Amino acid sequence: MPDKANTSSTAASLTPASETAEEFDDESEEESKIRVRFNVRGLLRVFTADFYCCGLQQQIRASSLGSKHAGEGDDNDNWTRTSRQLLRPADQMDLTETELSEEIPKILSTENRHLPQNLVIYSFKEGAYIPIPKSTNVVTIFECEGSAIHIESAEAKAQIARDGVDPRIAELKSGTQTGATTPDLIDRPEGTPEQGEGEGSEAGGEVEVEGEEEHKEVAVGTTGGPKKKLTNQFNFCERAALTCSNPSRSVETQTVPPPRSQFGANVVQWHIYDSYNEDFDRQTREKEKEMMKEKKPGLQKHAELKRGDAKNKATEEFNRKYLQKCQILERMVNQNIFDDIAHGWLKSFLTISTLTILIKDFRYYEDPSDEFREDDGTLLPLWKFTYDKCKKMSVTDICLNTHYFDLYAVCFGSFEFIKQVSEGCVCLFSIKNPSFPEYRITTESGAMCCDVHKKYPYLIVIGQYDGNVCVYNLQMGTKEPVYVSQGVNGKHSEAVWEIKWGEDMQDGEINFYSLSSDGRVFNWVLMQNKLTLTTIITLYLDVPPVCGPDGTMIKLKASGTCMMFHPTNKEIFQVGTEDGLIFKCSTAYSSKYLMVYQAHYLSVYRMDYNKFNSNIFVSCSGDWRVKIWEDMRNDPLFIFDLGASVGDVKWAPYSSTVFAAVTSEGRVFVFDLNVNKYKAICSQQVVPRKKNKLTRITFNNKLPFLIVGDDKGTSITLKLSPNLRLLCKPPKKQGWMDQHTLQVQKLDRLLSLVRELPEGGQSTENDPVDDATSN
Repeated sequence: MPDKANTSSTAASLTPASETAEEFDDESEEESKIRVRFNVRGLLRVFTADFYCCGLQQQIRASSLGSKHAGEGDDNDNWTRTSRQLLRPADQMDLTETELSEEIPKILSTENRHLPQNLVIYSFKEGAYIPIPKSTNVVTIFECEGSAIHIESAEAKAQIARDGVDPRIAELKSGTQTGATTPDLIDRPEGTPEQGEGEGSEAGGEVEVEGEEEHKEVAVGTTGGPKKKLTNQFNFCERAALTCSNPSRSVETQTVPPPRSQFGANVVQWHIYDSYNEDFDRQTREKEKEMMKEKKPGLQKHAELKRGDAKNKATEEFNRKYLQKCQILERMVNQNIFDDIAHGWLKSFLTISTLTILIKDFRYYEDPSDEFREDDGTLLPLWKFTYDKCKKMSVTDICLNTHYFDLYAVCFGSFEFIKQVSEGCVCLFSIKNPSFPEYRITTESGAMCCDVHKKYPYLIVIGQYDGNVCVYNLQMGTKEPVYVSQGVNGKHSEAVWEIKWGEDMQDGEINFYSLSSDGRVFNWVLMQNKLTLTTIITLYLDVPPVCGPDGTMIKLKASGTCMMFHPTNKEIFQVGTEDGLIFKCSTAYSSKYLMVYQAHYLSVYRMDYNKFNSNIFVSCSGDWRVKIWEDMRNDPLFIFDLGASVGDVKWAPYSSTVFAAVTSEGRVFVFDLNVNKYKAICSQQVVPRKKNKLTRITFNNKLPFLIVGDDKGTSITLKLSPNLRLLCKPPKKQGWMDQHTLQVQKLDRLLSLVRELPEGGQSTENDPVDDATSN
């Protein structure tokens, strides 16, 4: 341990370079030492630091306040007095010699006090916070990667060979420098004397050096490695180019003016059209002649086939134009035949006096007896649409075209599973031509459902009885579908009961959804040349699994019968099943149901959302009942018993409280909850009760009539009387309110009366006496 006087208070100073150089001895190195006291982690340790100075000596002098270094202190005091005079502060403390010589240790600790303690992280796997290892106490202040590589490494040898140096000579040079090799290892030429003493030794040394140089030159000359090419830095060549400039010149010419003549003619649109067609045909013929000249003899057959295709295309174009003109004539004949019904289409060609004389059924006839009825209304039959090849089929679905309000699609198939038809059909009828459909599509099995795209009205998707789906483009014809499902795993295993177009995806791809009796909902995406499907959800019954034929437990599926999407939130959809349940599902969740309604006792045939309030929907079933529901409410708001199996039900597009339904007995029921909450305001027999059954119904979105279909392949249009399509009148002080707002307010007032039961009240769902009951 050092003395207390030497370690109490030290001052280190470096001596000037001149003094150090005088005291430094070339043959010896002076060693300077200083003792330093450290305290690491509370332990007092003493280290001796040795400083070695080579070439320039450093002296570290320590001075103390004790009596040993009094002489050195006097010299320093003399130097400071000559430079300036020191002043004593007024508040300086007076300490004794013992206090001044007291040793005050300075503790240097390697522990980082700022490191965080008890760090934890949340583990999603364990569901709790777990501790993480404590960070190290090492702080990297500077880090430098070296660029030196070992001379015997592969990378060093490749670099030496790339620079044009023989690796063997490089090893030889490195060995000579490091002393690893001696001159004796180099082969000497014969007759070279060994190294002697005196002059002989000097001469021998010179000869040996010359032998070494010759050996090196031979070694360099015999190497087979690549030689580096040296460039001549003093070889310079300057190149120049001279371009030719074209001088501008002016040349004057004299020509004969072109001849002039006067021409006059009448220009009309069809003359211009015919002229363009003639010119186009002429250009086409000239191009074909040029192609025939350029063709080789071996390609004449191919050219003949092309000419045949061109002729066929020209024939098809002519037939298409001819067919279009025939359709116009056919519509004119039909309008004359059904003059009493269809003359409303010619109202723009009739005068006001003529219209007052001719009372036409379609647009202008209104039943005058409604004025004498308080609440009841009637249905006026207009046209019947049939197709000869589908007279023995049932109308399985009716879908209106959203762009052309006079055009609608009818699917023909069979609901009797034992007597299935060999092929189905989809016909698109127009009320402009009731005698024959505008488009006809034939399917390989019964067509059970269809839907027309809202954005692209020429795209129609069809679901078939065998589980296949197909997409047709009416602009490209109806002979072959543009998309069709293929393979056993690429379709439904049972009949497709409902099919709906979905919202376009983010990348613009068109898609649709399908529901089948196999309990699965598929999403189909129209790719470039095929259909791709994704299973959205599989419906299961909430019953225990049953034992299968081989002993395995099978979970029972719910057979879907109908499906509808939410009007505003396209991710939400509801599915009706054969067990009377209604599942509320979402396209975002494939394993859970948002809601399950215990709706009916038999199969749910149809459902429909209210056009003015998306929280209200209606359902019908084979248990003779029609129920009106509110979203996320277990009990129905209204229950109506129609006395027969209800095939279809639809909300009216013009009123928030009007809906219509059809039964298997051939009757059409129209309800208006604002007029009567207990029974229908119109109940009319449309087809014979014992022969025909009504299966489907829908409202026209623009015109005041509805369309019903039966099991004999006939669709009938029925006009609504004025009492069935009453509109709301705005209050006197609120005349600015539109019809949509008035309809919403009317429905809210009606629902406020039935949303809560009175005290002691109970549901009369099982009461068969009244035609309609409210909860």
